[in-house]
Amino acid sequence: MPSLEDRADFEKADRGFMGSVSQTEITDASGRVVWDLDAYAFLTAKCPDTANPSLWRQSQLTARHGLYQVTDGVFQVRGFDLSNISFIEGDRGVIVVDPLLSVEPAAAALALYREHRGDRPVTAVIYTHSHADHFGGVRGVVARGEEVPIIAPAGFLEHAVSENVYAGTAMNRRSIFMYGAELPRNPTGQIGAGLGQTTSTGTISLIAPTLTITGTGQQEVIDGVRIVFQLTPGTEAPAEMNFFLPDRRTLCMAENATHNLHNVLTLRGALVRDPRVWARYLTEAIELFSGESDVLFASHHWPTWGTRELTEFLSQQRDLYAYLHDQTLRMLNQGYTGTEIAEMIQMPPALERAWHTHGYYGSVSHNVKAIYQRYMGWFDGNPAHLWELPPEESAKKHVECMGGIDSVLSKARAAVEAGEWRWAAQILNYAVFADPDESAARDLLAEVYDHLGYGSENGTWRNFYLQGAAELRGRKPENTLDSATPDVVSALSLSQVFDSIAIRVNGPRAWDTRLTIDWKFTDLDEEIRLSLANGVLTQTHNRDGAPADLTVTLTKPQLLGLVASQSLDGIQMDGDRQALETLIGLLDDDDRDFDIVTP
Repeated sequence: MPSLEDRADFEKADRGFMGSVSQTEITDASGRVVWDLDAYAFLTAKCPDTANPSLWRQSQLTARHGLYQVTDGVFQVRGFDLSNISFIEGDRGVIVVDPLLSVEPAAAALALYREHRGDRPVTAVIYTHSHADHFGGVRGVVARGEEVPIIAPAGFLEHAVSENVYAGTAMNRRSIFMYGAELPRNPTGQIGAGLGQTTSTGTISLIAPTLTITGTGQQEVIDGVRIVFQLTPGTEAPAEMNFFLPDRRTLCMAENATHNLHNVLTLRGALVRDPRVWARYLTEAIELFSGESDVLFASHHWPTWGTRELTEFLSQQRDLYAYLHDQTLRMLNQGYTGTEIAEMIQMPPALERAWHTHGYYGSVSHNVKAIYQRYMGWFDGNPAHLWELPPEESAKKHVECMGGIDSVLSKARAAVEAGEWRWAAQILNYAVFADPDESAARDLLAEVYDHLGYGSENGTWRNFYLQGAAELRGRKPENTLDSATPDVVSALSLSQVFDSIAIRVNGPRAWDTRLTIDWKFTDLDEEIRLSLANGVLTQTHNRDGAPADLTVTLTKPQLLGLVASQSLDGIQMDGDRQALETLIGLLDDDDRDFDIVTP
């Protein structure tokens, strides 16, 4: 591990600082605080016993906020959200790169930039990839009615909207735990997430791209700025791209190379990423751009200056993902499971000595398990694991075998005394799931989670442990994040809208229902047939001329209104109206606040 006395990253994180805002609370239209720049002021103190010193150091770096100059004509506002917003000055105005997660912090960041650089108009927006913290604040920099080029990688819109709608409720619920959104900001609570401090809680917006990047080497001149793109699908996001400014010798690595080990599978849930492809695209970036670059910046953290330095940085990042991939596969083919490999794997000393390879956001442990999952799935081959009892029933059997709740508590206290925190968490989890009302088990498990969180170098692990402890103590966080906002939902294709309806059909209640509804969209000149049978809602087209139970004539906005509030305003219906009422009656509502650490 490098020395905690090393201040090189602090010098880089402060380089180019131009100033920050005096009003430290960013609020929405109702006055609700969606970002507080002073929330992490406590990090200026010495690391306490309740935090891992390495994570404390990382949080001190990522909590810095303000406007920074990267190089001539390139600026960043950092510390206004989980991600960075960047500004590239052109002939007429400024190109905005990755306008944060929500509208209000993005608007505040643009105002700070203009305070120092003049009231330059926004002449284009670049989304480097399809995660919401890189597009959600776009309405904070481009007002409704304004039209500027919106540039994004191929597949952006499909992945951006599907991730935030299909499994959006569950992902948002787990995001609260991953980012510690409801934890107090203090030395015993949330101190950061490694990639940044946390996520803002403002309004998420979306403007559809107008210019799609379809291949590496594609070159565009935007507001007089020459930009060369590298398409990197399947890396940190399913749709992502890096870009190079050849006239400024400046390379943007999006989120493919940041100052931490990233996630192969994020703890909030997502598709498993491909570290093999990730490493190969980093190699390609080195070959294409590093020798011609003087500075590298990314959508998180601080830049790297110097051709040699940025090439070494990219090379180590590349080796990080390649090593995890190759060594997991090597041991996998020797018969070890993901859990076993995660305990066995050792990282190369040269990588361990670099701060930016440490697992502040992703971890070696859960990334190895993700790689195993990518290739082998959830099943480890042991038939005992093929058909295990569900958690509550399993917990009751385990507690019974261990002699009852009192015996489990006694064994857990002994494990705590022996410093066997992981084992204590495991058996106390059985106790809580066997009897959720057993306060002694809940209280002791919360204490164990506190200890595990305080010791974690990984910000998201710490947040999961501490948020889990809070839930055990009765402080269950409410899910206030809504990623399926009107802007996001309106970007769904008709097929995606109907997909979002299909996943809400309560299958058992719909087993014996048969119905067919034709949907005719007057604004899109498109027709879709929905057929419900065997609990499955299928999209087809009426190719054989068979009549439907009901024909609905409407526009796409009217469909969105129907889905959101069951509004029938202006919708024409011909046939059996009961068919639509029946379908609506078979749809389940999502549970935005489901329990995580209790049954």
